Amino acid sequence: MPTQAAVAVDRPFAHHSADGQAIVVNQLSKRFRVDDGVVTALDKVSLDVRQGEFVAIVGPSGCGKSTLLKILTGLLTPSAGETRIGGIVTKGPRRDIGTVFQAPLLFAWRTVLENVMLPADVQKLDRERSVQRAHSLLDLVGLTDFKRRYPNELSGGMQQRVSIARALLHDPAILLMDEPFGALDAMTRERMNLELQRLWLESNKSILFITHSIPEAVFMANRVVVMTPRPGRVAEIMDIDLPAGRGLEIMNSPEFGAYVSRIRAHFGSSGVID
Repeated sequence: MPTQAAVAVDRPFAHHSADGQAIVVNQLSKRFRVDDGVVTALDKVSLDVRQGEFVAIVGPSGCGKSTLLKILTGLLTPSAGETRIGGIVTKGPRRDIGTVFQAPLLFAWRTVLENVMLPADVQKLDRERSVQRAHSLLDLVGLTDFKRRYPNELSGGMQQRVSIARALLHDPAILLMDEPFGALDAMTRERMNLELQRLWLESNKSILFITHSIPEAVFMANRVVVMTPRPGRVAEIMDIDLPAGRGLEIMNSPEFGAYVSRIRAHFGSSGVID
């Protein structure tokens, strides 16, 4: 397994602010105009992700989780408030972060290696160094033997590992992940949870991970941000005091169950969340 030094590249941007905050969301609101008026997706949301921290956002469908991520990536503009990445206000798309969506979004006509190399092609990065890094990342996610395969030859979990490797190619210190495992079967999802946790522990990246699964949020994160149903507000930010490098067996512990129950209590018996 390669070390972080084995896959490191020069980073052209300062990814963290002087106070150690990778991401800051300050009093963020987002409203959309619809035929019969205005819908408020987010209402005065404030949260942060510290350097090297794994923060999960959990909430029911329609609570504005994906809208928040799109604002952080610069795909949407806020109605009020602001977001900062590395101390810089988000004003449009930027290439110094990595983003993983629920669907792998791979190009069918490109091999696994060529899909991972896509950021290097778009950003005109050094070809030789990028190829070396792509090989290291494929080794990291266990796909070295599949580098010449095409997406339709891979399982859903393997495709998602390709998309994670692609998001890491330009070595962003910050990863934004929008329900990346939501479409996977339960066993593959558990394996991907373990894979991502290992990658995070080895790389010291800052990760903002959006999910509708309460157990997944508790298993993965240092802190969990609990969102209310629409309009999305922060109901609670919970520290998860469980050991790093967690195995699946921790899900059977009383401590794990207590965190899950505490979060689930925010949603009552409405059945709107896992």
